[in-house]
Amino acid sequence: MSADIRITHDHGLGCLTLDRPQAMNSLSLDMIRTMTQALAAWRVDENVRAVLINSSTPKAFCAGGDIRFFYDVGTTGLHGGSALLEDFFTEEYALNHLIHHYPKPYIALMDGIVMGGGMGITQSSAAARIRIVTERTRMAMPEVNIGLFPDVGGGYFLSRLPGEIGTYLGLTGEIAGAADALYADLADVFVPRKELPALLTMLESVKGHQFRHAIDEFAAPFAEQVDPANSVLAKQRGLIDRHFAHDNVETIVTSLKQDDDPFAKKTLDSLLQRSPLMVCVSLEQIRRSANMELADCLRLERTMVRRCFEHGEVLEGIRALAIDKDHAPQWRPASLAEVSQEMIAPFFESAWPAYAHPLRALD
Repeated sequence: MSADIRITHDHGLGCLTLDRPQAMNSLSLDMIRTMTQALAAWRVDENVRAVLINSSTPKAFCAGGDIRFFYDVGTTGLHGGSALLEDFFTEEYALNHLIHHYPKPYIALMDGIVMGGGMGITQSSAAARIRIVTERTRMAMPEVNIGLFPDVGGGYFLSRLPGEIGTYLGLTGEIAGAADALYADLADVFVPRKELPALLTMLESVKGHQFRHAIDEFAAPFAEQVDPANSVLAKQRGLIDRHFAHDNVETIVTSLKQDDDPFAKKTLDSLLQRSPLMVCVSLEQIRRSANMELADCLRLERTMVRRCFEHGEVLEGIRALAIDKDHAPQWRPASLAEVSQEMIAPFFESAWPAYAHPLRALD
């Protein structure tokens, strides 16, 4: 069991508290295993009527996967623990699938930073999900910043957001606040941070399985504090849908270049800073995922992440961001104009026959 997760069970509520503040609750393999074991046990435990996942630190809910671990094992080969890297993604994606299909109310308290792997453990599409944001929520799928793609089921849930919002968020890695998250259906209710202790106390008094009703009632007095219709995503929806409807990144870029709107210019600047190759791969992933079930999306992503580490783009991205911190990644290729379909295609070629795929058991 991981020391970085506190597990409690009281008043019918199983609680997973991420407790790795020095790393903004970045997920380790041990944390993933601890969460999986607890959730699997609670799934069939009649004494557990709902699950709450939250954080011990106000700064972050979860900043994603442990990218320093990715870099260390990815650069030192099998003797450095690369087999554990394979285990990490296989078990993380299996956890995402478990959460997505969880049969009991699954309450995610997304206060602070919620990025990458943090989105994977909150963006369940299960009917029983309850996603709570605060005024301090900062949500993103920023994988293209480090030469990766929006994984942890990102292809599935981004492709199902209204219009082209998911394409925009996946290709730019931009941050969404509470109002944006509510508008984009990445969150269900808003609760001010100062009210969270009262919310947790209230949850202990819920009878039966009426957690959604109880949370909706608790949050109702605060609804006027955020206005999804006035969020950045709502205001820019027309522009986002127009520019990101294309199925080719260069066409998206050309479209943005022809728009003098300040938001379009800012979006173009962001897009051009990301890994050219992985922006193109991510667009292909999101388009494919729109017509796939979650299990197939996760199997595809498992292949893609294997190809990413084989290529090395992600290692260069992590180096620039978190190791040397020079913020000057040497992307391969260096520009969108150099990216060809022949470069994109291998990321979608399975590394295993179907019978040997590490996620073959997902249904």
